[in-house]
Amino acid sequence: MRTLRKLSNSRILWMIISILASLTIWIYVTSGETEAFKTTFRNVQIEIVGEDTLRTSRGLILTDLNTSSVTVEVVGPRRMLAPLDSDDLVAVVDVSKLTRASYTTLKYDIVYPSTVDERYISEEKKSPEYVNFNISLLTDKTIPVRGGFEGRSADGYTAETPVFEPSTITVTGPEAYLKDISYAWVTFGQNVIVDSSYSIETNFTLMNEDGDAVSTEYLTLSQDTIRATLPILQVKNVPLEVDVIEGAGASKANTKISIEPNTVTLAGDSSILSGMNKIVLDTIDLTDFSSTLTETYPIAINNELRNVTGVTEAKVTLEVVGLETRSFRVSNLSYINSADGTNVEILTEGLDVQIRGTAEQLDLIKAESIRAVADLTDFKDSTGSYMPTVKIYVDGVTDVGAIGTYTISVEIRKA
Repeated sequence: MRTLRKLSNSRILWMIISILASLTIWIYVTSGETEAFKTTFRNVQIEIVGEDTLRTSRGLILTDLNTSSVTVEVVGPRRMLAPLDSDDLVAVVDVSKLTRASYTTLKYDIVYPSTVDERYISEEKKSPEYVNFNISLLTDKTIPVRGGFEGRSADGYTAETPVFEPSTITVTGPEAYLKDISYAWVTFGQNVIVDSSYSIETNFTLMNEDGDAVSTEYLTLSQDTIRATLPILQVKNVPLEVDVIEGAGASKANTKISIEPNTVTLAGDSSILSGMNKIVLDTIDLTDFSSTLTETYPIAINNELRNVTGVTEAKVTLEVVGLETRSFRVSNLSYINSADGTNVEILTEGLDVQIRGTAEQLDLIKAESIRAVADLTDFKDSTGSYMPTVKIYVDGVTDVGAIGTYTISVEIRKA
């Protein structure tokens, strides 16, 4: 008993036991760390390196990679592999040395984290062993920008064709992916009601000729957004009118004026349209015709306005109501404002003049009360034969006058 007690109290004995226990544990652990351990990593993502070199130096692009991940079976020390999962590994494909467009098959390399000493591991199996892809030439294609406004214009306003800035975009990519692209389509202004020009920066969709969307995979676009603008114009119905010069008994009160069409619809900037209350087609002298006149006049509008109606001419009819015309022979011919030092001889012996007025007024007129007077103001420096216009006066009767234009022949000589 004394011997056993001495042994249990011996420090040397316990030290020996501790050393043996530690050695046993170390042998167990190290044997587990170095034993062959097999594990499978699935969905290891593929990483392509060297694509920038392909694009910038050789005008090439990689497309149609047949898989985005691989499966690899690895054997190595448990202490290295057990802590890993598939996200810690990368399958690297280096395309930097490819120089021409072709269908290509390449091996990939598995890259491990820095905690793995690749001298102690081996890759037993890869699935797939190779990756396949296309190397294609990069080409450019310029396509038009088209689009539609999905809102509406407010009452009293109209919209013009949308404007897109820029009007074209350039798409760069493999020819096979460019051939079906026809245009870029923009939609904007959904549920918007506008009464002034509307503009917005917006995205667009690549479309084929059938109006179906096209994928942008492998494509580079000259820009990502388009400035879409919808020009808005005010719309206004503007009356058409004519001005008249009254005379020979005719006035606005006894003249019927008909204009067809009598209005025209215009569209334009509100600053112009707001002050426009009528369009005067022409000024008509009522002494130029006896009872009726029908003429067609162009509808002249500001160049900054749009003629929504589309009619560019108006037919104007004037009818003098309640008046008659009679012909009188006028022999009382004279002149005024002749130049000093000249002699004027009237060669015309008489004029047949049409006088317009009511029947009662015309009955009061006598031929000798009608005078034709020529104003020679414009002929003061002239000599020779001339035919000045004469003004017809009807003495003693009001609200009557001559229809048309009359001239007489005169001879002007130096005194």
